[in-house]
Amino acid sequence: MKFTHLHVHSHYSLLDGLPKIDELLDYVKELGMDSVALTDHGVLYGAVEFYKKAKEKGIKPIIGCEVYLAYEKMEQKRPNIDNKRYHFVLLVKNEEGYKNLVKLVTKAHLEGFYYKPRVDENLLAKHSKGLIALSACLAGKIPRLIISKKIEQAEELAQKYQEIFGKDNFYLEIQHHPHNKEQKTINEVLISISKKYGIPLVATNDTHYLRPEDAEAQDILMLINTGADPNDPERLTIKADDFSLRTPKEMEETFKDVPEAIENTEKIAASCNFEFELGKTKLPQFEVPNDKTPDEYIEDLCSQGLKNRFGSQQNKEIIDRLNYELSVIKQTGFASYFLIVQDFVNWAKEKRIVVGPGRGSAPGSLVSYLLNITTVDPIKNNLLFERFLNPERISMPDIDLDFTDRRRDEVIDYVAQKYGREKVAQIITFGTMAARASIRDVGRALVYTYSYCDRIAKMIPLGFTLDETFKKVSEFREIYETDEQAKRLIDLAKKLEGVARHASTHACGVVIGNMPLSNVIPLQRPTQDDENIVTQYEMHSIEDLGLLKMDFLGLKNLTIIEDTLSRIYVLRGGKKINIEDIPLDDKEIFK
Repeated sequence: MKFTHLHVHSHYSLLDGLPKIDELLDYVKELGMDSVALTDHGVLYGAVEFYKKAKEKGIKPIIGCEVYLAYEKMEQKRPNIDNKRYHFVLLVKNEEGYKNLVKLVTKAHLEGFYYKPRVDENLLAKHSKGLIALSACLAGKIPRLIISKKIEQAEELAQKYQEIFGKDNFYLEIQHHPHNKEQKTINEVLISISKKYGIPLVATNDTHYLRPEDAEAQDILMLINTGADPNDPERLTIKADDFSLRTPKEMEETFKDVPEAIENTEKIAASCNFEFELGKTKLPQFEVPNDKTPDEYIEDLCSQGLKNRFGSQQNKEIIDRLNYELSVIKQTGFASYFLIVQDFVNWAKEKRIVVGPGRGSAPGSLVSYLLNITTVDPIKNNLLFERFLNPERISMPDIDLDFTDRRRDEVIDYVAQKYGREKVAQIITFGTMAARASIRDVGRALVYTYSYCDRIAKMIPLGFTLDETFKKVSEFREIYETDEQAKRLIDLAKKLEGVARHASTHACGVVIGNMPLSNVIPLQRPTQDDENIVTQYEMHSIEDLGLLKMDFLGLKNLTIIEDTLSRIYVLRGGKKINIEDIPLDDKEIFK
């Protein structure tokens, strides 16, 4: 009998789930399964990466999320009441379901955040189409009612969820964790509710790590998260039971008395057929004057740029280069991209915000130079356009833009006002555990002395992984082979190396959408007290979805230049100086 795991946490369930996406998919393949769901706690961080990599490995990806359900209403934030919450699993069937899940997760973060991002039953009812719901683990609302001996309320709630999601889209979730006495009671009552009301059952394992032997590493992860004492009997742990990615055979054997709970995993997997549209460019609309096309307007701007930059010194080489670049831009459909960039760069310059001359491959473009995006003449400096935009390998151009660090936010604010605040957000990034940090974190969780862990961590050369260190550093290898405590520390650190530790805001990444971002990307705040909005997908996922990602970098040295220009302006009695006019070959300067 085939089986699909539908309740699975990756390392994007921060400091709770252990598996990285590649490891998860490789193990699914190893166990002979051809589909798997990803249901991280309250977030969709890994959805695009999971989808893309699963497709490459021939595995059917099922996008999902284990959302937090508010104690009563998501707007309520009452101390010592609303810090309690329930779990609830949602799986995406189709595009409508994906959009609804994105809305739910975004609203949970932006409107329902209190300790955790929370939804409530009213919001679920508004965004239930295209989703399959599971009643979740012991922390689900129905299981909690059963444990509180409120069986009638549990039955009513099960019927309510069936009404919200539709007859074939709500399942009662049974699990096998025998060391938890409550689980057996919950399963028995769920089976009886299923028979009584015809609500189908589904078997899951609430996977938090891949193999049974990874349980200790996941426990260490939770210790790092909570800062608890490993010897405290009251601390949060799931170590007593098996929360691994169990084999289909084990799951079948465990639930042999309710075979339909195994069969239904395949029924659900067959119903979930959502496909991301990857690689299709989704540029925001740039308003072009006089009913012109973007290609016509960019030609007009370049003609003006030719006069401004070259005046009477235009020659055949310049004209031919311009015509070639414009033909490639037309062929690739990126005229709007250049128009968007030149618009906010020229706005910044008008506001006397110092902008960098251009970095990377962008100065190789004559069009960029004529549009005033860059200030480096590619003809004079013999720079190649193809390094920037190549008709043989069509991908979105990437212009990295530098602004004064003090005024970078003004430019982002201008872009948000022009295209709509709902279409602009900064991009998330994830800090992962590097080799040295994993040694120190694990050592702290195991209550090893700081000096002992520090000594081992310092054996690791900067930028080396634990495996590389083991192969190349004899001192490290020796302590691993002769010291049992060090062996345990290093083995556990290996399992945690590369695991996502925290989320933060990318230093320069900004996404500009062609529609409200919450239609396609889950959003959140970087921290509870920060009013900015960031995407839940990191920059590579944003690019995979074809959205416009811009790098707005704030540089301190440009702020120094800006301050210097301001002082010169004052000292020269209001006379401006244009730094672009300063010759680079003035011998007097280099004396």
